[in-house]
Amino acid sequence: MTSTSKRERLLLPAGILTAGLLLAALVYTGLTEVGGKNSAALMADAFLHGRLWVTSCFDLDCARFDGRTYVVFPPFPGVAALPLVVLGGATTFGFIPLAILCLFLSLLIWLRVFRQLGASKPAWLWLVLAVGFSSPLYFVTIRADGIWFFAQAIGFLMTSLAIHEALAGRLVSAGVAISCAFLSRQMTLFYVPLLLILSLRPDAPLLSAMKDRITRAVRLGLPVLAAIGIYLAYNQLRFGSALENGYAFIDYPPGVLKERLEAHGLWSRNYVPFNLYHAMVQGFHARFEGPGNLELAGIDRFGTAFLVASPWLAIMFFTPVNRRTVFSGLLVAGLFTVMLFYHSNGYTQYNVQRYMLDWLPAALIMMAYAIQRQTSPLFALAVLWGMGLNAVTIATMAMVR
Repeated sequence: MTSTSKRERLLLPAGILTAGLLLAALVYTGLTEVGGKNSAALMADAFLHGRLWVTSCFDLDCARFDGRTYVVFPPFPGVAALPLVVLGGATTFGFIPLAILCLFLSLLIWLRVFRQLGASKPAWLWLVLAVGFSSPLYFVTIRADGIWFFAQAIGFLMTSLAIHEALAGRLVSAGVAISCAFLSRQMTLFYVPLLLILSLRPDAPLLSAMKDRITRAVRLGLPVLAAIGIYLAYNQLRFGSALENGYAFIDYPPGVLKERLEAHGLWSRNYVPFNLYHAMVQGFHARFEGPGNLELAGIDRFGTAFLVASPWLAIMFFTPVNRRTVFSGLLVAGLFTVMLFYHSNGYTQYNVQRYMLDWLPAALIMMAYAIQRQTSPLFALAVLWGMGLNAVTIATMAMVR
């Protein structure tokens, strides 16, 4: 046995050990979570009392309209929080443990998807470690006491479930799952065409058997149309317009978001350079302040570029061309491009670009095919790098609190 192969054999134990440490941090954070921080609880409490407005606000993303306060998020995070609120009221805790459950369910789903798409062991194991502990999914799980992050954990799980169900040909359940994802993260609506493609055999002609194709589209589309109707009605009842999501009525405190919105609005090409730089090239940036800039003060809250924090994404370069990967790639490119024009790149965040979670499920389909062509240990090293950087982030934030 060569020294190189001996070192390669250390990679998997190192990955499992690092995942164990990161999991321990998740468990500790979940056990020490305090209530009164996640506005999904306020939404759930409002639903239980037969209203859509809330009596208070735990964070910035609340709108004032006609003398009432509304959480601007779509309704499903509030629905998901109902069991916690029934048990603990509007100031309940338990969102991080619930997000940990979502994390493990997501990983179980992706383990099945990776194997179904042809990834073999240990490739699918490294892919699972990448998703759970070397991607923004870990960050939104450990921060799930805030509604922004909790909604993303829920949305990722539901999108993953929709992909799993589409591959199995269960289009009604796929439609229900992606509808729940849409009612958590609106951008997931664009997964619907990909789900239809995934439900077909890879070698089946796309435009043949049109009756079957139409039947599939109807089965997938009906739950989605119902979800769109629910969301439009939800907006109409809250803000008097089906297309008004409430962001126009948020009164942000003085700061970068308020300055941006007042100068350029919710969407603008002026945000592209900033968002593109942080998405593609911004490194892990610890802030040092005080005399001589020698005191560790924290980490840049606009995050780290996804190819720096999760360099294993680069394996998408080796994705083979087939119908599934082409549609997945178009979805990744489309969602990535659209969010470059948004006023926030995910702020606040640290070792992530958390909006990556919107297109990560599509990217994972590409990687499941790409990794089958690779025998190099570099993918495992890239996953370990991302896991290690997450560990450094946790340690740094613990030191500066």
